[in-house]
Amino acid sequence: MEGAGKKILILGGSGFIGHAIYKELCNYYDTYGTYCTARRAFGDNQQYYQYDMREDDIVVLLEKIKPQIVISALRGDFGAQVQAHQHLIEYVRDHECRIYFLSSANVFDAYSKYPSYEYDKTLSESIYGRLKIKIENMLLRLPKEKYGILRLPMVFGNNSPRVKEIKSAIWNNEPVEVFPNLIINVTHADKLTQQIHYLINRNKSGIYHLGSKDLVHHDDFIREMVNRIGLFNAIYKRVYTTNDERYLAALPRKNKLPKNLRVSYQEIIDHHITT
Repeated sequence: MEGAGKKILILGGSGFIGHAIYKELCNYYDTYGTYCTARRAFGDNQQYYQYDMREDDIVVLLEKIKPQIVISALRGDFGAQVQAHQHLIEYVRDHECRIYFLSSANVFDAYSKYPSYEYDKTLSESIYGRLKIKIENMLLRLPKEKYGILRLPMVFGNNSPRVKEIKSAIWNNEPVEVFPNLIINVTHADKLTQQIHYLINRNKSGIYHLGSKDLVHHDDFIREMVNRIGLFNAIYKRVYTTNDERYLAALPRKNKLPKNLRVSYQEIIDHHITT
């Protein structure tokens, strides 16, 4: 067992990404997760704790579990997220603990002319992107070895909200939105969780861009993915937010992962998307 003594707490451990991370890590580490609403599957799991960031103090949970690693995959009320991370960061500063924060390529969504790299200046036009920037900036005040900022592109997976939404649209004869001018990179939950596992195992810190190593037009990717799923007669609604090509892509330049952990968008379609 590579790190059985290491305690890991996943905030948002019942969500699609948080639960995927839990499943990847729980056989190697003493891993805990949180869930917000009382879903029995998580309530019955002794490794899961109920935590509602709007009502509960994160510090109570941290002092109970005493994790060495906290992975934040929290979603929901933005004000509550900021407050929870403020308290979490104070705890991390004063204890033997590191936080891995799942951020987003949206921290760069005000820059549309080119892809973004780890140490580019962040700037966002979206409320979501600005929330991520605010929490990133709080983390950047910690010593570097205390944090990992993990910027994610669109995350796909068989049970991901995005894939479910697409399947639902097709089954209900509703249009699937595609953005022909949008150039993105993507990832898959399976690859993402392996990458996070590697970062924890090697005690890595700093800023990482965890998307495919190459770029693709949004509409090309979605159309090919739908063809692979095998659901026919999809209706597409082409959405043009601008006449120019627009990038929303976070690529690695400084902090590259080993070759076996890098992935292309074609591999995601070929190996990871199934019915």
